[in-house]
Order: sequence, then C-alpha cells, then structure tokens
Amino acid sequence: MFIISLTYKTSLENVERFIPEHNHFLEQHYSSGNFIASGRKEPRTGGIIVAIARSKHEIDEIIKDDSFYIHQVADYDITEFIPSKYNEHFKFFIKNS
Repeated sequence: MFIISLTYKTSLENVERFIPEHNHFLEQHYSSGNFIASGRKEPRTGGIIVAIARSKHEIDEIIKDDSFYIHQVADYDITEFIPSKYNEHFKFFIKNS
C-alpha cells in the first residue's frame, strides 16, 4: 500500500487549470482499483492519494499519467507501508489478510 503526497509547486490559479484532467486521472485509477482514497491537504498546499500497487515502480508509472505531473504542477512523495492494524471494513484492501 502507498501514500502519495502531492505538494503544489506553482500558484493555485495554475493548479486549477489542470483540475479537470487530474480528476479524470483519479477516476481512471479508482476504476482500475489502484486508488482507495484521495483529497486535498488542509491548508491547500497539495493532496494525498492512498493507493494499492504491486511495487513503487508501478506507482511511479501511474503518476506519469497525471496532468499535475505532466505539467509540472506538483512534486510527489511516495511512501510504501504495510498495514498491521486496520478496521475490519478496510480488510478488503489489505494484502495477505
């Protein structure tokens, strides 16, 4: 499982220009089952995506399709983690549970 932390590196006005494409990117990966949750940081300095993938390399490849990446609007920090405790309703997303 991965936490993808996006940090905007340009003005919010510029970020807003790419929101429709970014939302399309998110929908594609929710449909494929890679994304579990996403949303804005507060204050609005970027966003967070919780994702499932076989490897960090797969996440790196997924990110390359994001309009924020393509147009260099955000930096991405990827953290892999292995959940050891979780709500039973979340069990569906946990490997080897």
